[in-house]
Amino acid sequence: MATILFSLYTIFFYFFFFFTLTQGLHNPNPNPNRDEGSNLQLIHANSPISPFRRNTPPLSWEDSVLQMQSADQARLQFLSSLVVGAAARTIVPIASGRAVTQNPTYIVRAKIGTPAQTLLMAVDTSNDAAWVPCAGCVGCSSAAAFDPSKSATFKPVACGASQCSQVPNPSCGGTTCGFNLTYGGSAISATLVQDNITLATDSIATYTFGCIQKATGSSLPAQGLLGLGRGPSSLMSQTSSLYQSIFSYCLPGYKSLNFTGSLRLGPVSQPKKIRTTQLLKNPRRSSFYYVNLVGIRVGRRVVTIPPSAFAFDPASGAGTVFDSGTFKPL
Repeated sequence: MATILFSLYTIFFYFFFFFTLTQGLHNPNPNPNRDEGSNLQLIHANSPISPFRRNTPPLSWEDSVLQMQSADQARLQFLSSLVVGAAARTIVPIASGRAVTQNPTYIVRAKIGTPAQTLLMAVDTSNDAAWVPCAGCVGCSSAAAFDPSKSATFKPVACGASQCSQVPNPSCGGTTCGFNLTYGGSAISATLVQDNITLATDSIATYTFGCIQKATGSSLPAQGLLGLGRGPSSLMSQTSSLYQSIFSYCLPGYKSLNFTGSLRLGPVSQPKKIRTTQLLKNPRRSSFYYVNLVGIRVGRRVVTIPPSAFAFDPASGAGTVFDSGTFKPL
């Protein structure tokens, strides 16, 4: 119904302005030589003296209106195509994992596969590889798991693929790449796979992540982890052409039961007014986001901590990092 009303309104719009903006459109005695000095004649594209209409028969006013509407729609599509590739405002809601999944993390909704399966994945800026529990996982939580057999776009990553060398402790017992890692007090064994992942309204094809086959320990996020680190297998590296490796986040209160925080992806999504500080790179821990912390102030009083405790040291990997992986409320 809304589409019909919009079309009727559009036709009425062109009907109303047809006579007011294009008077003389079908003037039988046009004068094409009225340019004088700096005064130039404007000719409508549908005018009989237009070079675009010289060899075509004149249109009725109804056909002229419809042609104008069609041309405007085509021009709108053309202008829209000029900005393809520039990410729109992509803001993914964040919730407290403690309140929603009883896990000390922050979580986002991610949709994986075709058709999409929704998982509540933990956000972690100190890890690169993403991983989710897959159907049949031994030792995984009883929470919802991703079922590869129900996704038409799921595929394993071969041992010879470049992605296989980017994950921690890769292994190739067969034709499919696998890897092992520890997270907190837990350990996982996973198969490296690819599938579509959707964050907010952005669909990212052939996203590489781990499909957990076996897990031990109790510190794993129940429905997987989304790595936002600096490494080549992280979300920001895999989507660098879309988001230009730019993101920010606002974390909700740990008691909040709703997705009141936000993960802002890409330059367009960032706040217009924001204070910044330089992020440092440490070759010893290349996935971490370091900052040059020089002190801590509580109210107006500076806490007595020696500067050496904060010192950034590329040789040892010491320094101050941002870590959204876990939180402990006071």
